Amino acid sequence: MFRQPVIDGFEFASAGATQQGVWPLNGFPRLRSMLASDAGEVDCALQGTRDERGRPSLRVSVRGSLQLRCHRCLEPMPFEVQAQELLVLATTQAEIDAEPADASAPDRVAGKEMSVGELIEDQLILELPYAPRHEYCKVPQTEADASTSPLAGLRGLIQGKQ
Repeated sequence: MFRQPVIDGFEFASAGATQQGVWPLNGFPRLRSMLASDAGEVDCALQGTRDERGRPSLRVSVRGSLQLRCHRCLEPMPFEVQAQELLVLATTQAEIDAEPADASAPDRVAGKEMSVGELIEDQLILELPYAPRHEYCKVPQTEADASTSPLAGLRGLIQGKQ
């Protein structure tokens, strides 16, 4: 866990402070609903810095293995996360909105008090694939499945109504 669960982002960045630790996956309520299992933990680091324009920034790093659910076969599948993101701090949302949109620019975040857990959870959620899938799924097939048509039940319903 981290020494400070809530930081003043501007002070943290100006001081060049660093926090790192291990965070259990069951400590992320929004992420838990997206996982097949919340067992395990992720390595995280938060570093105060400045961007190339001298603005106070936070570098968020996460690394770990998550258990996602494959959208094809619905079986659990491991997903490795290793990401690092620079977040440039702003005093207000209006300051962020005043800048022209640029997809290649670092993300901006507003707020003085910042939850370290929420910053890490946000980064993990952003790394998840939209529809996780195994490269090759092993679909279990029983003998009944192989000998019966998937529409056999429907055929019985149709014949029963006539």
